[in-house]
This record gives sequence, structure tokens and C-alpha cells, in this order.
Amino acid sequence: MAKAPAEELDVDGTAVRLSNPDKIYFTQLGEKGGRKRDLVEYYRTVALQGAMLTALRDRPTFLQRFPDGIEGEEIYQKRVAAKRPDFVESTSITFPSGRKADAIRTTSAPVIVWAANLGTVTFHPWPTIAPDNDHPDQLRIDLDPQPGTDFADARRVAIDVLRPLLDELGLVGFPKTSGGRGLHVFVPIEPRWDFIETRRAVIALARELERRDSASVTTSWWKEERGERLFIDFNQNARDRTMAAGYSARRTPTATVSTPVTWDELVDVDPLDCTIATVPALLERRVDPMADIGDHPGSLEPLLEWVARDEKDGLGDMPYPPSYPKMPGEPKRVQPSRARHDDESES
Repeated sequence: MAKAPAEELDVDGTAVRLSNPDKIYFTQLGEKGGRKRDLVEYYRTVALQGAMLTALRDRPTFLQRFPDGIEGEEIYQKRVAAKRPDFVESTSITFPSGRKADAIRTTSAPVIVWAANLGTVTFHPWPTIAPDNDHPDQLRIDLDPQPGTDFADARRVAIDVLRPLLDELGLVGFPKTSGGRGLHVFVPIEPRWDFIETRRAVIALARELERRDSASVTTSWWKEERGERLFIDFNQNARDRTMAAGYSARRTPTATVSTPVTWDELVDVDPLDCTIATVPALLERRVDPMADIGDHPGSLEPLLEWVARDEKDGLGDMPYPPSYPKMPGEPKRVQPSRARHDDESES
């Protein structure tokens, strides 16, 4: 079958090209909502509604691309292409290795639609605002269900344990579905601390969650120790690690969306109901719950006091992801069962 001709979309007065509009991206949906056209039009709509731009504005943004649909090859693009339209800006970022690169700096709705036409399914923004990409303005709390747990478990912990804890700390949490079984809570902070400090703050927060509900929450980096509990993935706050932006589509058969919700909505939201077909109408019915996230910056000082407290109790840093250079104060990156085996071999 011949390819449909490329089209030109008007995005807030800027012409953006849509190529191969009828290519199927989500095979389960097929021609009824699963075409590239449907994905790009979704991003055009939520960008013009303002919500997607709020989630991405001025943040270094990585693109999770599937040019041949979600069953095809994945391209995880960190660097902005040299050949790009004039309206696509960039910002300098520093990787954990110390190397620098230029990433996309999302400044307007046309940038979002242009990226969607490249096959971008999910946008991954940094927790920083350009040009200062060394001091996060958000803590990102990832409640990641392990085998035997699900979204209902993440919801209960978020509502019953995490939210009261944030209130005690004087911090404001903004929840969103992950687009799958998990739950994300973004916490705005003053951009005064670097990635090492913000990551350690999240570790301290996660440890306190574990103390308050050890039957449901774990901070263990090693899967063999997690059991049927929610893992608080503290390493999502390390430099160069990102989470799906609010309103990003996900690589799922029904094109689910990582959707910001109010705490009241979280009580009964079904993440499977939040898709590229339904979220624009949701935004028409009520405002974006994250519209004012930047108006509530909190202080990290209480959490850093917990970091110091934990260190006095012998609880220091936690392992970084394997791709990172060895960090100061980091424990050995070896799973406990292997460490025990090595110790026995040496004895």
C-alpha cells in the first residue's frame, strides 16, 4: 500500500511536517486510534492546551523514539540533532562521566509536535530548568510495584504514607500515573542543591517510608531482597536519569499516558483509562493538576538533616546504577548473595 503523503500541521502559527501519517504505531489499536497521525495529533492537542508544555518547558529533554511503531526498534535520543528547525533550541548538559552534550530544550508547542513526528512516544525531561542543569528543581519519587504488587498498592502507600510524610516536611507532592502499574510523585524544591544532595534526600525519604510501612515498601537496590513490596527507585534522581513527563504516551498496546491527577482523583483513577484518546477530554473538563507545580518550591533542609541522622546510624549512601562511575561514599556494587558467596570463598 502506498504511503500517505506528508502533511503540514499548523501548531500555534508554526508549520510542522507530519510524515507517514497512516503508519500504525500501536498495533492493538490499528487504524482506530493507533496511527502515527493519532499520536502526533494527541501531542499537538495537549501541547496547545498548555499541559504538555508545562511539563517540558525549558527542561533538557530526551526522546524515546519508535519510528516504526512500538513493536519496532527503540531509539533513545539524548543529544539534539544538528539538523533541525530553527525553532528547536538546545541546552548544555553534563553526563556522570563529565562529558558534555547539547540536549533539546523544549520552549514551545511546535517543538513537541516536531519531536512527535520523529516517532517520539515518550518524552523524558530532566528535573532542571535551563540553563542551570546542575541544580534540580524537583524530587521525583518513583513507587515501582514489584512482582506480586500493583497500582493499588502504590496508590495506598502514596495516599496513606507518602502524602502525610511530605506534609510533615513542608513539601507538596504532585502525583501522576506512570502509564503502567507504577505511580510517580513529583515534589518541587528550590534549585539550591546538586544531584548528589537531591538523590541522598530521596534516599532518606525512601528510608523513612520503609520505616513507616516496611511490609509494603523497600529501598533495596537488589531485586533479590525486595520481595512483594514497592521499590522506591531513588536512582531516578541521579544525574542523567529521567522519568516520563506528565502527559507522555507510553509504549503500551493501548497507548496509555502518564497522567497527572489530583490527590482526590488518585483515590479511584484507573491508569488504563488514561490514554491518548481520553486525556485531551480530561484536560478540557478540568485544569492540569501540575499547572502550578512551580509555585510551591520547598526546602531540602529537613531531608538533609535526615541524611545526617541516617549516617550517624550507619546508613550511608546506596549503590548507583552500573553505568555510573564509582561515586564517593558509595558502597560496593555487588548483590548481597554474591557478596556472601565471595566472603565464604575467602574464609
